[in-house]
Amino acid sequence: MHGLLSILIWLPIAAGVVVLLLGDRYVALVRWLALLASLATLALAVPLWMQFDAGTAALQFPEALSWIPRFNAQYALGVDGISMPLIALTALMTVPVIIAAWTVIEKRPAQYFAAFLIMEGLMIGVFSATDALLFYFFWEAMLIPMFLIIGIWGGPRRVYATLKFFLYTFLGSVFMLAALIYMYVKGGSYAIEHLQGLPLTIAEQRWIFVAFFLAFAVKVPMWPVHTWLPDAHVEAPTGGSVILAAIMLKMGGYGFLRFSLPITPDASAELALPVIALSLIAVVYIGFVALVQQDMKKLIAYSSIAHMGFVTLGAFVIYAIVRNTGHTVGTGMALDGAMVQMISHGLISGALFLCVGVLYDRVHSRQIADYGGVINTMPVFAAFMVLFALANTGLPGTSGFVGEFLVIIASFRASFWYAFLAAVTLVLGAAYTLWLVKRVVFGPVTSPRVAELKDVNGREFLVLGVLALVVLLVGVWPAPLLKVMQPTIHHLVSQAIATKL
Repeated sequence: MHGLLSILIWLPIAAGVVVLLLGDRYVALVRWLALLASLATLALAVPLWMQFDAGTAALQFPEALSWIPRFNAQYALGVDGISMPLIALTALMTVPVIIAAWTVIEKRPAQYFAAFLIMEGLMIGVFSATDALLFYFFWEAMLIPMFLIIGIWGGPRRVYATLKFFLYTFLGSVFMLAALIYMYVKGGSYAIEHLQGLPLTIAEQRWIFVAFFLAFAVKVPMWPVHTWLPDAHVEAPTGGSVILAAIMLKMGGYGFLRFSLPITPDASAELALPVIALSLIAVVYIGFVALVQQDMKKLIAYSSIAHMGFVTLGAFVIYAIVRNTGHTVGTGMALDGAMVQMISHGLISGALFLCVGVLYDRVHSRQIADYGGVINTMPVFAAFMVLFALANTGLPGTSGFVGEFLVIIASFRASFWYAFLAAVTLVLGAAYTLWLVKRVVFGPVTSPRVAELKDVNGREFLVLGVLALVVLLVGVWPAPLLKVMQPTIHHLVSQAIATKL
């Protein structure tokens, strides 16, 4: 299996370059090549998952080549129980994006498919890199295709949304680079494992934590640096919104787990309370903001911010648990919940954006007021949309329930009020999601455009059907996912609560 991670990274990138070179003269060939490349990447992720040893926290499938010898930087790859599910999610979610754009994208289709294939490889690189400089390279390079996707195929305010997205994420990342360079100068290596063991004073840890926080909080995005996300989602084409919600937001959560907790454990413990407060503000306040949205995409975008608040809450509530109880019981559950929430949110939000895309392709409007009674003309589509909407509310039996339930139960060990405020999102989530469904799906047909709608075609049914199955499978049987993560999560807990002072 040696070299499989490199193939997973560079196969879609190489296919993207070929698609780019073929151009729009061979549109049919370009579509099939993009689909085959995304399916091949997904197929390669299957043996990676099957051969992954779920009994150890050690890095698996390691690869290492000298990259920049002068700076002791290596092309070093490996996966553990935190990165493995995210790689699988990336490989899975790229396929529906390619299929959804099959006939919809008429302007520069070759460049569109190429951008997503190249971005897929770069995103897998982010989750696979075990060298911090290589991680930063993939982290920044991934902005370029998304910048182009929103800027070229986006809506009327696409330039504003693109620049805002780029400036927020790029400026946050600059601080992370400064922290990585400082640690390299101190320790002489960019290997993430080396950085995690690097002795640091509390003052050094505070500065490094803040630098990491600025990079990862923007990506999650946490309140109050969340304002770029609704604009980016509204202006992005459907595929852009799917990847943005399903994968790119997860990189912030992944960064906290991979860098902040193990590298700066004392500063993380010291500053956990403000992070928990910001997470709870995101969960509650953003839920109220979602309630007043008139644009379907904007509502789902704000919903994403609220749900990602559970990820940061689960990551940092472990310090409150240890402080309040004096032991680590429940800390693993909090981090398990954060990880499951990332995977679940990726599936559900991606599916909801695809549902909005199906309606937008037919009606060319995202305004909730332009719909009503869709179930009368599109009953199969309505069934899918209601399922994903209920999953978004955290309905038991769907993946949306598992992660939120674990984080809320773990939060109880830290404070009743943490759990109470986190649980408020279940009420708010049900309120804004069911309000959306009531206005769009149910009721009488009030618009002549809705009266003429055709139900999902075979391509759309396949995409939504596969995602529905995965959402239900993770909701009913989360054990395989938890089994892969738990040894790494337990190791992470021991790193996060071990002092470096």
